[in-house]
Amino acid sequence: MGMTMTQKILAAHAGLSEVKAGQLIEADLDLVLGNDITSPVAINEMKKMNRQTVFDKDKIALVMDHFIPNKDIKSAENCKCCRDFACRHEISHYFDVGEMGIEHALLPEKGLVVAGDAVIGADSHTCTYGALGAFSTGVGSTDMAAAMVTGKAWFKVPSAIRFELVGKPSKWVSGKDVILHIIGMIGVDGALYRSMEFTGEGIRHLSMDDRFTICNMAIEAGGKNGIFPVDDTAIQYMKEHSKRGFSVYEADADAEYDETYVIDLSELKPTVSFPHLPSNTKTVDQAGDIKIDQAVIGSCTNGRIGDIRAAAKILKGKKVAKGVRCIVIPATQSIYLQAMREGLLEIFIEAGAVVSTPTCGPCLGGYMGILAAGERCISTTNRNFVGRMGHVDSEIYLASPAVAAASAVAGKITAPGDEI
Repeated sequence: MGMTMTQKILAAHAGLSEVKAGQLIEADLDLVLGNDITSPVAINEMKKMNRQTVFDKDKIALVMDHFIPNKDIKSAENCKCCRDFACRHEISHYFDVGEMGIEHALLPEKGLVVAGDAVIGADSHTCTYGALGAFSTGVGSTDMAAAMVTGKAWFKVPSAIRFELVGKPSKWVSGKDVILHIIGMIGVDGALYRSMEFTGEGIRHLSMDDRFTICNMAIEAGGKNGIFPVDDTAIQYMKEHSKRGFSVYEADADAEYDETYVIDLSELKPTVSFPHLPSNTKTVDQAGDIKIDQAVIGSCTNGRIGDIRAAAKILKGKKVAKGVRCIVIPATQSIYLQAMREGLLEIFIEAGAVVSTPTCGPCLGGYMGILAAGERCISTTNRNFVGRMGHVDSEIYLASPAVAAASAVAGKITAPGDEI
């Protein structure tokens, strides 16, 4: 029996000619990632080990993004711990205030991940990099600690689900709508510890920003990872952002999949995930009269330049509804600068929105947009669990940047084009 893309990457990094679903392997890693919340735990775990040197200072990335700039003493102490560690071990890829960004947007932008890589990160949305044809997955901080020392990690080889994408999405349908539709269809545990592998001619209609978004939320369906084939769009992205060579792995014709779903992109509509699970989805035209108090446009899911442009296109010449707070968060310094050069920040400010420095901030209930009891937020983030963005009696509705912007103008959940 043949292998899937994910299985081929894992086999290569384990030094094996083949692997099978369920097999336990030890694989070499191309990159180990941590942030300002998870890295201090890993650093403290490293102190308990006999060997306390990193395996390769060029293959570790520490990104200060969750509470940056520091919101309180605890977050400042966490970052100081990471800063001291990075200095002590001469970590090449340490990103702090002034050069940081949201980790899962920043690393591909910096060219640190390419096709064929095996990457782990102490953050659940590390699965984002599958958009480039890499195997990437989230792990705990203790696994990160071991990986920083050894450069290796243990995996159980996942089985796979194939999602065949066909057709061309309509104007306001984006990668966020695609993945929300899929999660709504299979549930939050529908891909539990399985690889979500995307195929089909419809992929050519998806931008890299769309693909990053889709892979980013593979974990919200329980997936071990999400992965796209390496086509011309992905190759062009890597050539523009990275000087590293890359390896292209393709699934065998007789690769085994647990299930195959055919998704006709032309039939999808703008979609919203209602509280309190990403799988609780409805199309916007089924949403009803849901008034909002806040709109957040950003995060590792939807803070890239294509997302910022989509929101600006909706907000241009309009005003955020009275009583609604609209917060725009470009995912990296580079994206922030590009948005400024294109005049997008001016559009947001004139519309009555605010623009933040890159940060995870409100997504995890950190800062820059905490919700009070009874408040509702439409957000381009990836999770809407109880209390995720603040008070346990608040509500989060997940949507695309276009839907979030349109809703900010209308003051209620609204489809793009209907906000006027």
